Amino acid sequence: MKFLLFFSDMIIPLVIFYIVGFGLLMKQNVYESFVKGAKDGLITVYQIVPTLIGLMTAVGVLRASGLLELLGAGMGHLLRGLGFPAELVPLAVVKMFSSSAASGLLLDIYKEFGTDSMLGRTASIMMSCTETIFYTMSVYFIAAKVKKSRYTLAGALIATAAGIAASVFLAGRM
Repeated sequence: MKFLLFFSDMIIPLVIFYIVGFGLLMKQNVYESFVKGAKDGLITVYQIVPTLIGLMTAVGVLRASGLLELLGAGMGHLLRGLGFPAELVPLAVVKMFSSSAASGLLLDIYKEFGTDSMLGRTASIMMSCTETIFYTMSVYFIAAKVKKSRYTLAGALIATAAGIAASVFLAGRM
C-alpha cells in the first residue's frame, strides 16, 4: 500500500522528467517548445471562452428559473412509462451542457433521496455513462475550426440516450 501511495505522489513529476529528458535526448529545445505550446493553449482558450461563458450562463438561467423542474415534471409523465424516473430529467438535460452543474444536481439528489437509493445509484451511473455533448462539441469544434458537424450531434444524442438507458437498467439490477 505504501508503494501505491508513493507511486501516486510521484507519477506526475516522473512524467514531466521523462518528457524533458526525452526532449533533451532528441536534442530539442524543450523550453522553447513548452513556451510555444503554452502560447497555442492560450490562443485556444481565448477562442473558446465566449462559448464557455454562454453555456455556463444558459445552465445558470435554466436552474434559477425553475424551467428544469418544470421540464422534469412535464417529461416525467411521458418517461415514467419507460421506467425513467422523472426526478432525473433535469440531471439528464443539464449533463448535456455542463458536467459541473450536473454534479450540483447530483448532490441535490443525494441529499434528498440518498446515495444508495435507486435514484442515487441511477444518477451516479448516468453521470459516468453520458457526456457533456454541447460543451464538448463547442470546445473541440472551435479549437479544430470545424464548420460542419455532420452527424455528430445526432450520434452524440443517441449515445447519451443509450447511456441513460444503460444507467436505469444497471441500477435496477443492483
